[in-house]
Amino acid sequence: MRSAVSLFVLLLASALSAAEKPNIIVFLTDDQGWGDLSSNGNTNLATPNIDSIGKNGATLDNFYVCAVCAPTRAEFLTGRYHPRTGVSGVSQGEGRINQDEILMPEVFKAAGYATGAFGKWHNGTQSPYHPNDRGFDEFYGFTSGHWGAYFSPPLDHNKKKIKGNGYVIDDFTDHAIEFIQSNRDEPFFCYLPYNTPHSPMIIDDQWFGKFANTDPEMKFHDEKREDINMTRAALAMVENIDWNVGRILETLEELELADTTIVLFFSDNGPNSYRWNGGMKGRKGAIDEGGLRSPFVIQWPGHIEPGAHVTPVTSGLDLLPTLTELAGIDLKSTVSAIEEKRSVGPHPIDGRSFAELLTGENTDWPDRMLFNTWRNKLSIRTSRFRLDNDGALFDIENDRGQTKNVADQFPELAAELREAAFTFQAECESYHDEFANRPYAVGYDRSTTLPARDGTQQGPSITRSSKAPNNSFFENWKSTDDSIMFPVEIGEGGTFQALVYYTCRGGDIGATIRLTEISGDSTEAKVTQAFDPPFYDNSKERMENSHYIVKDFIPLELGSIDLRAGQRVLQLSAPEIVGEEAIDVHSIELIRTDS
Repeated sequence: MRSAVSLFVLLLASALSAAEKPNIIVFLTDDQGWGDLSSNGNTNLATPNIDSIGKNGATLDNFYVCAVCAPTRAEFLTGRYHPRTGVSGVSQGEGRINQDEILMPEVFKAAGYATGAFGKWHNGTQSPYHPNDRGFDEFYGFTSGHWGAYFSPPLDHNKKKIKGNGYVIDDFTDHAIEFIQSNRDEPFFCYLPYNTPHSPMIIDDQWFGKFANTDPEMKFHDEKREDINMTRAALAMVENIDWNVGRILETLEELELADTTIVLFFSDNGPNSYRWNGGMKGRKGAIDEGGLRSPFVIQWPGHIEPGAHVTPVTSGLDLLPTLTELAGIDLKSTVSAIEEKRSVGPHPIDGRSFAELLTGENTDWPDRMLFNTWRNKLSIRTSRFRLDNDGALFDIENDRGQTKNVADQFPELAAELREAAFTFQAECESYHDEFANRPYAVGYDRSTTLPARDGTQQGPSITRSSKAPNNSFFENWKSTDDSIMFPVEIGEGGTFQALVYYTCRGGDIGATIRLTEISGDSTEAKVTQAFDPPFYDNSKERMENSHYIVKDFIPLELGSIDLRAGQRVLQLSAPEIVGEEAIDVHSIELIRTDS
């Protein structure tokens, strides 16, 4: 009888514990600088909803991320410095988090949370790198580094190709609200990685009208470097973000979930143009203060004191240990159990929980060295100083703009930080050597898409539609010597139905398109249908000479191809071109047919 009662008590305690777990909502914006909030002193715009999170909770005054998108996401999701996770860049596979890394959604899912992500992923496209393979029950968005169209563009919903509905940020928020409503009775982890104000600077008149003819009162400290129209568009996009943040906050109030939900907001790097940013040096892509300092606000009613300011240096690395501690999840044991289940080695966390800083239980925050690296450059932030890539030392507490080198005043500290930088950079280089040139995974799921972004053009004429591989397609395919190459790793060999998504003008019908596994099987088909759609309407693009060109594509069935397991190279070629060009190529899809 006693054992039965004890079991009942344990089950009851477990149920209560699950019921008390806080929900988590994470907003992560793209290319929004620290200065792009009215709560940080910018009078050019109004962000009342984002500001309210800080008023109802805490503002982290010295929160740092990476210089660009994918590395920040990797550090947030793993709690580890991005070079250690396999992430070295933003395109052509550089953003993929290694398969053996344990990600935040996996941890929360193991703790009984429903998990959903709505927006820009940027940490891998093909299985097993896709968000649905990394712990997210629900995914609605895109997996690339940026997207070329913001009104009803092609998107990915749980690995299925779909078309969006309206402006992307509004659409992502709609789906997040549906997810919250559907999971209101269980703890949920909701990730909203918005893709604005990243270019293209596409924003509806409803938002841009306020700024269309204004001369912003607050400008970048070197005014000649500022593109005012870019600033206007960014401000409009941020106000749209703020409106959508407000929609989520309203949903929590309506569902009576506000008091049991942790809500936080930050950005992935500095601003994507020279605009007001508190006088800091640098912007997106820089490893100075202006490229790395991010806005950060967080609320949890009853647990975080309203209006609190946290001054110690914190980082995106810290969010995994912090959020799990706030949620009462034993991070170490949970990660160990996942690693054991997946038969992967230990991955030490670099981040440090700042939960006690938020709750006020402990304000004694030990000093630390926070490393930032990008494109073979490195800087270090401590509680007071920053060492830049040239070895200069700046007193950030008194010199946010990094105007005076104080290395001569603190020679021992400067020498210590330079040595630490040298050691860390050498480690990063070793990781790059280990993870560079990874092939693209094929055959780990029923269907695999290889977008043009991940291919390499060969030959005299074929080119990309955009200077940036992300969201580009291949065009100007005029020679039979042109081809597109994809290095791949076939997880399990077998037979696959091959499709190429293409466009073709009426006068160019008749080209033969062939897919070959080099030194292996091949399959081909003739283009018998013209498809020459117009480009997406870019009338809401606020920047002249935009390089974002988007159109629809249709599939051409190439037939079946046998692919052998292991590292291979796939080649898309056109052994016969009838008209002026073969086809424009968006992607290849490989669908397993033998299982």
